[in-house]
Amino acid sequence: MSAKKEINRAVGWSMVLSVLMMIAGVLAIVVPPAFGLAVTILLGWLLVFCGAAHLAFAWETRHSGGLWWGLLLGVVYILAGGYLALQPMAGLASLTLVLAAYLLVESILEFILAYQLRPLTGSGWLVLDGIVTLVLAIMIGWTWPSSTLWVIGTLVGISMLFSGMTRLMISLAARRLAHDFQKELHEPEQGAGGIVEVN
Repeated sequence: MSAKKEINRAVGWSMVLSVLMMIAGVLAIVVPPAFGLAVTILLGWLLVFCGAAHLAFAWETRHSGGLWWGLLLGVVYILAGGYLALQPMAGLASLTLVLAAYLLVESILEFILAYQLRPLTGSGWLVLDGIVTLVLAIMIGWTWPSSTLWVIGTLVGISMLFSGMTRLMISLAARRLAHDFQKELHEPEQGAGGIVEVN
């Protein structure tokens, strides 16, 4: 497969992911309570499965040491996950604070990435995404716990919508850049082919 096809395929998948992120963001904004509870239950079951994996790994590697710490970590994962899955309303309040911290870290990383990619077209969208994400993190921390029921669905939906838009803009810029690069590669070849030697 040629480099051009590889680039087009990667950019195409990135654009599909961007559209899916935007659709998920709109759905989260439209029905925030259901989205918040769904995220809480899903995270709870993921933690339960991770805890079971930790227990199995700790038992399989019991002869190399660290058995009790591995078992303890697995039990903590299972208890935390079970609590979130079985008590999603109570777990939602805790997840709200965790989400605020996550979005704060994400915004800082987006600013750093935008600074590193500043010569490229579309890096300004990363700055915008970082600003929006930082504002969302502050809003979540400021309104906790009174708006716990709707805040995760609404604010994560907005963040996903902007992240999808940012990814789409960067993907379109990458596709234009790849197209321009391929065009520049072919122009010298065409020019060289048009030279006729006259004796």
